[in-house]
Amino acid sequence: MVEIYGLKNCDTCRKALKALPEASLVDVRADGVPAALMARAFAEFGEKLLNTRSTTWRGLDEDERAQAPLDLLAKHPALMKRPLITAGATLFLGWTAQTADLVKAAL
Repeated sequence: MVEIYGLKNCDTCRKALKALPEASLVDVRADGVPAALMARAFAEFGEKLLNTRSTTWRGLDEDERAQAPLDLLAKHPALMKRPLITAGATLFLGWTAQTADLVKAAL
């Protein structure tokens, strides 16, 4: 089972969904990300999980930016780099031309 955690209006998430038709999209704003999955993703990807180039990040003040990353992601799910893809027991972060092949190989 492949799940894509992202935003339904995100062009990159749409590309991932189109390339992986068997996947389902979980909108992080509407549905959130399970805390256990977010903790696992943070353990694997670290600070890369935060999208510090987003408009959401730029709208935060210094005190908010200084919060623990998992707390920030819980309050502002759109801060997560997208997409976060689960394929079996493997996690992928972001989207490149090779990601679809890697996701399929992980299944």
